[in-house]
Amino acid sequence: MTPIDRADLQDQFLDVIDAEEARRRWQAALRLAPLGVEVVPLAAALGRVLASDVAAQVDVPPFDRANVDGFAVRAADTCLAREDAPCRLRLTDEIIATGVLPRDEVGPGMAATIATGGVLPRGADAVVMVEHADLEDAQLLVRKAVAAGDGLTFAGTDIAAGETLLRRGQQLSSRETGVLAAIGVDPVAVWRRPRVAVVSTGDELAAPGQPLRPGQVFDSNGTILCDAVGEVGGLAEHLGIVPDDLHRLGQRLQQALRDFDLVLLSGGTSKGAGDLCYRSLCELTDPGIVVHGVALKPGKPLCLAASGGKPVVVLPGFPTSAIFTFHEFVAPVIRRLAGRGGDERATRPARLAVQVNSQLGRTEYLLVGLVRQDTDPPDKVQLEAFPMGKGSGSVTTFSSADGFVTIPRNTEIVPAGSIVTVQLLGRDLRPADLVVMGSHCMGLDLLLGRLLEQGVTSRLLVVGSTAGLEAARRGACDVAGVHLLDPATGIYNRPFLTDNLELIEGYERLQGLAFRPGDVRFADRDTTQMVAAAAADPTCRMVNRNAGSGTRVLIDRLLQGAQPPGYAVQASSHTAVAAAIVQGRADWGVTIETAARRARLDFVGLAHERFDFVVPRSRAERPAVQLLRKLLADPDVRRDLAALGFGRRAVSSGGALSSFW
Repeated sequence: MTPIDRADLQDQFLDVIDAEEARRRWQAALRLAPLGVEVVPLAAALGRVLASDVAAQVDVPPFDRANVDGFAVRAADTCLAREDAPCRLRLTDEIIATGVLPRDEVGPGMAATIATGGVLPRGADAVVMVEHADLEDAQLLVRKAVAAGDGLTFAGTDIAAGETLLRRGQQLSSRETGVLAAIGVDPVAVWRRPRVAVVSTGDELAAPGQPLRPGQVFDSNGTILCDAVGEVGGLAEHLGIVPDDLHRLGQRLQQALRDFDLVLLSGGTSKGAGDLCYRSLCELTDPGIVVHGVALKPGKPLCLAASGGKPVVVLPGFPTSAIFTFHEFVAPVIRRLAGRGGDERATRPARLAVQVNSQLGRTEYLLVGLVRQDTDPPDKVQLEAFPMGKGSGSVTTFSSADGFVTIPRNTEIVPAGSIVTVQLLGRDLRPADLVVMGSHCMGLDLLLGRLLEQGVTSRLLVVGSTAGLEAARRGACDVAGVHLLDPATGIYNRPFLTDNLELIEGYERLQGLAFRPGDVRFADRDTTQMVAAAAADPTCRMVNRNAGSGTRVLIDRLLQGAQPPGYAVQASSHTAVAAAIVQGRADWGVTIETAARRARLDFVGLAHERFDFVVPRSRAERPAVQLLRKLLADPDVRRDLAALGFGRRAVSSGGALSSFW
């Protein structure tokens, strides 16, 4: 054991400072960026943090899929069918099993036998359940009318090719790994986990499992800290117990600094005669010790240092103090080095946003997303729970949910406004910092990604411009992304504002007709001629947009009441429209130029439009909303938006938006 020089004690008195000041000083001396990218198998990706955005390369489902056993039909052929007066359809000799591509097109007055999970044949837009039809010779008697979309799931309804599903900085739970599996991603690019050295110090310590001599205690801090490091995203290695020997401790410290990303020493942080950890850190430079003593109870003798930007910490010896100071100071640093956020798992009371009907006799679990609400006067329950859609087979429903509500088996209706208990999914889930509803845009994807890089989480509910505007009016979201044209004034978005709303100016983009290169039906024609020709051709199928979206308003205005083949097929995003055309499920549609060009489709512009952000005035000063404003004014962000084709008015000779701003 190294003798203690009394003169050394005079240099060890604590200089106690405020916790926030200690954190500021220490983090200013550290390199806190993620430590680099590594590629791991999907099977090993659970709990890791994505190092890049993940966009789907395939549709989910990848084809128009029958949800029931029955018959693929044209819905219009069944509109008059009823039990006592069935409609008669000619049944083809093809039986469409799962995993088989249909040979024949379903023409007018025809039907094809199809199994659950089978690929819907071209021409069909609905499936009649086998229970609602009878066979009579070679004819099918349909006893119940169906609407377009009944009995099937359209390709890309759950996930559309090109859609950004997961973002850089997102921690992978089983929900996210399920999404990766559903789109075929393996392996996965993730941030490298920081390697953390844990060193226990003191003659009084014995390792668990070893004999305990008089005056000794078992070293519990080593185990606690190693496990705590793992919980927040690091890889810990316990380098053993170092006795009170300054030379040996110095050697162990240098080894740890050489081989690890962060060093934790436990014990010897006070101003007593055995404070060797502090003395060993006095040898560090660049900058060395930055804090010794923090105004905490427990945890006052904490020592924080850095060497070449690498964190070095001496935690108090008492286990309670050690773990408290670890979570207050060290855990946030490890999480930042690992590229991940904080951990939490709990229940939350919330107010149900809409009425929910449940089937009597069974317990139902309702997946919900949580949104903070503003009420005047303030309500004790400040969260609103929105049931998640897309159906029981959806991967993204589970991925996007914050938690679930349990509806008892004897409850048939849960009225809107009811207070429910939400069980959060995963320890690290919390309501998003920014709730965005409204229209989808690839520029918005970029902005939300930039927010996440700054630690601001977001929830995007693509409900269309009209529904987003209404949500903003009700105070149900922080921001609504809208592109609504007022026909009376020819002005986008501003005419729809009310006294409780304000506008954050976004950018311009170009909407137009997209179609496959070489399609002669659209060659050498203006947009009016293109639409007229497509509407008149029964073999030319369109892909529509969801009702309430700004693009749907443009489409209906363009069609002037016509409903060409495919009108009933509604895509939920611009990338989904482009994917449907590329894959031959449709021949044309209306989308933004950026999506069309990225999919290598031909494109003819229809209208320049504004994509702006509507904000309830009650939420305008929220930090996440203010950060969104700053991002839109940031030159680097504007440059990145320009690279995608979004900006403020400047038109090239070809009619497209140029690099602008």
